[in-house]
Parts: sequence; structure tokens; C-alpha cells
Amino acid sequence: MKVGVLGTGRVGKAVGTRLVQLGHEVVMGSRSGDNPEAAAWAEAGGERAGAGTFTDAASFGEIVVNATAGAGSMEALGQAGAENLRRKALIDISNALDFSQGMPPTLSVANPDSLGERIQRAFPEARVVKALNTVTAAVMVDPGVVPGGHTMFLAGDDAGAKAQTRDLLREFGWADDDLLDLGGIRAARGMEMYLPLWLSMMGALGTPTFNIRVQRGA
Repeated sequence: MKVGVLGTGRVGKAVGTRLVQLGHEVVMGSRSGDNPEAAAWAEAGGERAGAGTFTDAASFGEIVVNATAGAGSMEALGQAGAENLRRKALIDISNALDFSQGMPPTLSVANPDSLGERIQRAFPEARVVKALNTVTAAVMVDPGVVPGGHTMFLAGDDAGAKAQTRDLLREFGWADDDLLDLGGIRAARGMEMYLPLWLSMMGALGTPTFNIRVQRGA
């Protein structure tokens, strides 16, 4: 499968690298076609890895992954182009974290809205699925680094796009029983507002390599 990954940070590189390892073709997109981070990643990734602009990556991908920082996601997707996102599953990993006042960050979007919903409204012909935003990059692409079963949430309005996302998550190693579909994209609100709690847990545990498990009662 051809996948466009938007973003050259830790998340974009982790997702892009894992996809290449799994045999997918990946173009990593950034604001400029000569981004040194993307170029170095593509060179290390071999023949299935490429680099270009956000537009190049979105145009290339049959599926597009938004791995940009939340503060820049709308601009990045705007550069990617609505036509290049049209009818494609757009897996949104971004979080609306605001670091302008230092640490810990606050949320720039919360309560009656979410970044995932804003993206879906701005690009109505894209098929947005919120997923992977509630764990650190290493856990996203290899859930086995956390022992035992643990939960990955997803949300979106398009059943077909969610099915594509589930297939990709299975390839990463997520078990079916650990994938919890929360319904429509409105559920992205809770997924994004979980981040302050996640940050507190990371501080208490002294590591980002953890996750939670949702247990159903009898």
C-alpha cells in the first residue's frame, strides 16, 4: 500500500519506519521538499521510502497519516490540499497541545470541540479517523513493548476508513480485542482531552512507555 505520512518528528518517523518495515511504500511530507529530516529518513529507509512536500505525500498516499504537531496540523493539511485528501482515509494522530506557557502544556481545543472534528469539518471529503494519539510513538507501532493486552481507541464517521485503520493497526501488532471503536469523530474530544492525564501518568511512572486497558465488568 502507498501511504503518505505528514510530519517529520518522532511520531512521523516511527510510523513511517514501521510501515516501510511492513512492506508499504511511504512518502514523508514536510513544508519544504528539501527538509533534511525527511531526506535523511528516506535515505535510511531504502527504496520504499521517499520524501517530499505535504502535497507530495498526500497525493502519493492511498492512506494519509497526519503525524504533525497539533498546533500546525490545519496549516499542514491545507498545504497537503483538499483534493489530495479527497475520499482517502486520513488517520489523525495529532493532539491539540499548547506549549506556549511552558510545561505542562494545556489544550488549545477542548470540551465542545476537538482537533479531529475541526479537521473533518475543514476537509469534509476526507475520511478522518482519530487513532494512536493516546500512546507514545514506540507503543503506537509496537504494542508489545508494553506487556499484556492494552487498549487502543479509534473514532470516525466513515466505517470503511475505520476498517482500513483497524487493518493497519493489526499490522502494527494491535490485537482485535484491544481495539475499541468509540463511534463517530465527536469521540475525538475525549481521546484528545485524555492527554493531560496521560502526561501526569508519564510523570508519575517516569516513562512514556505505558498504556491503559479498558476492562468490561461481568
